[in-house]
Amino acid sequence: MAAMTSSARPFLNRSLAAFGTTIFAEMSALALTTGAINLGQGFPDTDGPEEIREAAVRALRDGRGNQYPPGPGVPELRAAVAAHQERRYGLSFDPDTEVLVTAGATEAIAASLLALLEPGDEVVALEPYYDSYAACIAMAGARRVPVTLRPDQGRFRLDLDELRAAVTDRTRLLLINTPHNPTGTVLTREELAAVAELAVARDLLVVTDEVYEHLVFDGAEHLPLAGFPGMRERTVTIGSAGKTYSFTGWKVGWVTAAPGLVAAVRSAKQYLTYVASGPFQHAVAEALALPDSYLAGFRADMQAKRDLLAAGLRDAGFGVFVPSGTYFVTTDIRPLGESDGFAFCRALPERAGVVAIPNAVFYDHRDEGAPFVRFAFCKRTEVLQEAVQRLKKLTG
Repeated sequence: MAAMTSSARPFLNRSLAAFGTTIFAEMSALALTTGAINLGQGFPDTDGPEEIREAAVRALRDGRGNQYPPGPGVPELRAAVAAHQERRYGLSFDPDTEVLVTAGATEAIAASLLALLEPGDEVVALEPYYDSYAACIAMAGARRVPVTLRPDQGRFRLDLDELRAAVTDRTRLLLINTPHNPTGTVLTREELAAVAELAVARDLLVVTDEVYEHLVFDGAEHLPLAGFPGMRERTVTIGSAGKTYSFTGWKVGWVTAAPGLVAAVRSAKQYLTYVASGPFQHAVAEALALPDSYLAGFRADMQAKRDLLAAGLRDAGFGVFVPSGTYFVTTDIRPLGESDGFAFCRALPERAGVVAIPNAVFYDHRDEGAPFVRFAFCKRTEVLQEAVQRLKKLTG
């Protein structure tokens, strides 16, 4: 017998009704049912450094973090995050008042947006965008205003005039992602300086998602927006261990910002997970102290995988945008005679035994993203080699 309700109103909050099941769940299910290689979801298929995994085991055995850790995060990790920002970027943060540990970057994004936005506020976000941005803005009752990155000479570029025009008297916050998922663009010093000037001139808050900070290639440089003039006191910077150390399941992220901003984000965060990942926080503290040689090796390995997949995609007939950062390659399917990324990705597992993600899911302007498809290269080399072989079926 069907359950009775007192109203015809849908169960799901209207602000979330448009989102439904994520494309990642759909495509991962397709991978399972077809036996296709899953290059859709962005997680590695091997673990990170053995000494960091052992650090987590040691923390578990020593009883460090098995009970609720402190709300702001374990002191060792907060100190390690502050030391990392100082060593890498010359940015000084007080680990007690300016660092907050979160359940991955996804919670950091949610807590930041829920804390800093009110109904009616506008958020200017770079399009295409990580899917949780849209959901979190909606949950906060705010309005998303996309500024589209468009292809230009082999990369996706930010139109600074369009960005300036998107800001209104209702704009509360700029949501910036660099290195950028899914396009692989790394914003330049000149672009970031213009963003900073705009934020200062219009007195805007900025949330920057910098989880791919250490995955930059070909001489590209990651520059934290918080380091630009006037930005230290208005920027919430989000980082994460998952992408850098290949332990995405541990869900350890963090926020660095001025004390008032951290206090605001912490107020929202305490009602989300409250705390998480206790033993893993101790392990990540050790990971952040690894020598620069680890990061150099990690980047070199990922760049080799990027080049392998990019070349294979090009040989298979795709238009390829070689990324300057992240571990995703965006492709154009129009050279293959296709134009609908959704239809293409839903058919690809049967046609070629590979799963990818249609970029249109990351757009408000779906037509802008329709011909673009994203592939992840954070997989074992032999998996990528097999995927490249399978993709040759597209051109016979």
